[in-house]
Amino acid sequence: MNLLFSYIAQPHQTLHSLPIAIEIARKHPNIEVHIACTTHEHLNYIQSIIALYPNTNLHYHLFSLPSLIRKRIKLHGTNAILKLLTLYLNRDLFQKFSAIIVPERTSLYLKQFGITKPKLIWTRHGAGDRAVGFAKDVRKFDFILMAGEKIEQRLLQQDSLHPGRYQTGVYAKFDIVHILRKQPQPVLFNNDKPTILYNPHFKRHLSSWHKFGHKILKQFAEQNHYNLIFAPHFRLFYPPSPKDYEVFAAYKQHPHILIDLGSERSIDMTYTIAADLYLGDVSSQLYEFLIKLRPCVFLNAHNIHWKRDENYQSWALGPVISSPNHIIEKINKAFTLQKNFLHLQKDYIRNTFGTLNCPTAHIGAKAIVDYLKKA
Repeated sequence: MNLLFSYIAQPHQTLHSLPIAIEIARKHPNIEVHIACTTHEHLNYIQSIIALYPNTNLHYHLFSLPSLIRKRIKLHGTNAILKLLTLYLNRDLFQKFSAIIVPERTSLYLKQFGITKPKLIWTRHGAGDRAVGFAKDVRKFDFILMAGEKIEQRLLQQDSLHPGRYQTGVYAKFDIVHILRKQPQPVLFNNDKPTILYNPHFKRHLSSWHKFGHKILKQFAEQNHYNLIFAPHFRLFYPPSPKDYEVFAAYKQHPHILIDLGSERSIDMTYTIAADLYLGDVSSQLYEFLIKLRPCVFLNAHNIHWKRDENYQSWALGPVISSPNHIIEKINKAFTLQKNFLHLQKDYIRNTFGTLNCPTAHIGAKAIVDYLKKA
């Protein structure tokens, strides 16, 4: 049996499946586990994570791409067309494997490209409520891994799960975060002020950034009670350029403001663990923040009627505001109101992830291997 863990998208998806690859390689030496991605930089990041797990036998590949395309992905990031091109140009590679394990849905196009022999397994990435994570096409995967009951029930309701072809209780990213937390941690601020994480989404029609962002940053620059980490969804600026950072140059003079447009820290939970309050809109990093219950403030920049919309269930977990004005006062109030949301947050996180008392990559690894042995 040989398995391919495929990474055709941005690096932020990597940690959602890589721990499962590691677990299979370590527990099943008779199974060949291969890793493939599009750029040398992404591969270097993957190998830096693998280095935390000594004696893990993995096989590495760069997807076959024209040099201009690879350079374009390195400098400007990928997109839907380039992801499809990556799949199409590497049909011969994909066809060699017993199964292909992916954290995204674009790889379903492999079936249309004639790659029908390998089983296609979806690990998901994130545990959010947005409709994109519950698209009807997910039923085309041969096997699915997911976090908890919330996701399972919603997929069952839309007839997207097949008995015996899915596994709950898996959020593999937490495994690697647990390992990373054992390493020396960065000092983000040289003070003991409460820290706010502002984490807007990347999609313009959902994000608070384009309407509220700079007004929020300006207010934080003018106060001295809170630290602010501005670490948006990885895809908002990906890959960030020097020109992108120039827009934020004025904030460098403020030692209580940290701007990170897309480093490894923005995807490995460094900031969600360090912050005392989450300020955002619809990013699934909220759920990673809430593994330790803390205040949240949600920014409704598009006047969404959200209360009966299942895509915005998380907005019941803290105050929802429709203006960036007086943001510091609203954050002050959110800290005092947190006691009103504690039970809601606790129930929601339990429903999203189930138990968080142990690593879960081994559950996903066992489920995949058991399924493939029977398939």
